[in-house]
Amino acid sequence: MTEATPTVAVVQLNGRGDWAANRAAVEPLIAAAAEGGASVVVLPENLLAMPADPRELVGMARLDTPGAVDDLVAWAGKHDIWLVAGTLPFVPDDPAETDRVFSRSLVIDSTGRIVAHYDKIHLFDVVLPDGESYRESATFVAGDRPVVVDTPAGRLGMATCFDLRFPELFTHLAAAGADWFCLPSAFTRATGQAHWEVLVRARAIENSCWLVAAAQVGRHADGRETFGHSLIVDPWGRVLADAGETADVVRLARLEYPWLRGLRERFPVRRLHRPEVFSDGR
Repeated sequence: MTEATPTVAVVQLNGRGDWAANRAAVEPLIAAAAEGGASVVVLPENLLAMPADPRELVGMARLDTPGAVDDLVAWAGKHDIWLVAGTLPFVPDDPAETDRVFSRSLVIDSTGRIVAHYDKIHLFDVVLPDGESYRESATFVAGDRPVVVDTPAGRLGMATCFDLRFPELFTHLAAAGADWFCLPSAFTRATGQAHWEVLVRARAIENSCWLVAAAQVGRHADGRETFGHSLIVDPWGRVLADAGETADVVRLARLEYPWLRGLRERFPVRRLHRPEVFSDGR
């Protein structure tokens, strides 16, 4: 049963080019979250590495991901805390997929057991106004399964980075009983400056849920720059925590469930939602 006011933590990271470099930064941040009283900590996208070439993640999935998972499992048990373990590259079971991987987020409980995983559904294949381009589908296989899981901080709906732009995913997660969303991310500086906070706040407001968005920040090995500003936003759209552009930092906030129950009673947007009006019958 969820306590009335659990504490959650969000980690912001300046991701290095490999796990050996990242792991030295990650465990102290998990420890700080635990010391701050958090029951769950959300880590950012591309937790394993932000390499010079994203295609390196395909090889890293086989060579480095198993060791990183072992580390994360051990830290969850050591610090008695649940982890939403950002995203890691995972080799698909499909033998036809030999040169792409899943961008997978793990939920690890405080005994070190993996209780759920989510594969990023929406892949970032875009050209930005300044000409900078991304094609995640060259490296990653898209997931096809929304995930909701019970945690000590309440029922969690899982999403990753570019998923933020697709409100129907969050509506589905809310309808499945989510009380809060996680969003491991690596938003670019250009898109972050334009859209990050407004989209995070909108998804929280629309669904009467908290949103805990853990971001990468700063310049990385490939020369590209991420926006930072990891956020914890409440269901009324208020920013409870903002990590700014500080590298390797943790921020905490309390989820006030008595207040949430009152909000949903007075302002019942989820109950008043009428998806049947917009169904095309398929």
